[in-house]
Amino acid sequence: MTNFGSLPFEKLIAYQEARKLLETMREAGISDGRLRDQALRAATSVCLNISEAAGRAGSADKARVYAIARGENCEAAAALDIALVAGTCKQEPARRALLHARAVHALLSGLIRRFGICG
Repeated sequence: MTNFGSLPFEKLIAYQEARKLLETMREAGISDGRLRDQALRAATSVCLNISEAAGRAGSADKARVYAIARGENCEAAAALDIALVAGTCKQEPARRALLHARAVHALLSGLIRRFGICG
């Protein structure tokens, strides 16, 4: 995606970081098929929930969906951590993906606070 700014979610740094998480998650090449599927689904869900929240009108509704995205982000990061410990992925892309997951977590926490839910 080269033309950021056309849709509400594209402007969000959280979405841009979530896309990087998904890209580096794929590059990590988790060899355990079930764990890879879970990790990729969670990382995809982060992107989709951020985009959904950006399109919501009410503050509480936005915060609720951003909180769901944050939970999915934690799941994706845990899957990477498990793959690293198990030695079933490429270490460098997995470590980069974890950096993106940390950034996404911080950005989503800020969005959740902004729209009214503590956490």
